[in-house]
Amino acid sequence: MGRSTFLKKAIEVGVVTKRYPYTVVEVPDGFRGRPIIDGDKCIGCCACTAVCPPNALSAYEDDGYRIIRIFYGRCIFCGRCADVCPENAISLTKEFELTTDDPNDLNYIIKLKMVKCIICGRYFDTERHLKKVIENMKEMGLEIDTDILMRCPEHRNLNNASLIGLRREFK
Repeated sequence: MGRSTFLKKAIEVGVVTKRYPYTVVEVPDGFRGRPIIDGDKCIGCCACTAVCPPNALSAYEDDGYRIIRIFYGRCIFCGRCADVCPENAISLTKEFELTTDDPNDLNYIIKLKMVKCIICGRYFDTERHLKKVIENMKEMGLEIDTDILMRCPEHRNLNNASLIGLRREFK
């Protein structure tokens, strides 16, 4: 294509770009923007942190709380976190302009209260996650032994070992 043909075609088509950021850009349906976590729905299972490719989602425990954090500076808006969330607590917004002067604005934090093991007193799970496990067990018609559910995994395993005839002392 020669220059004159190219110029002629450009004039026929006209302007195809927007004067962004001076004009508002409408994003299409299905656009994947900033993920947000609904703090009322999140059970703290951490499935989202396990599948986040750039590790923008992280979880840690602090003083009886599980803290789930999204750092938007690393997020690539892939939507995997929203796909795996069993409670549909994560949704993708249409927001994509996250420029800021303060790096703290790029953090989104959820704090969930944790449960202590009735034997050792160690925090091991969130209250909401444990409640969800109990609800699921009731729906399936399974017998619920709350004494066992209120134990950390280490002490649950002790109980399982004794059920099959293995005896092991932990100090």
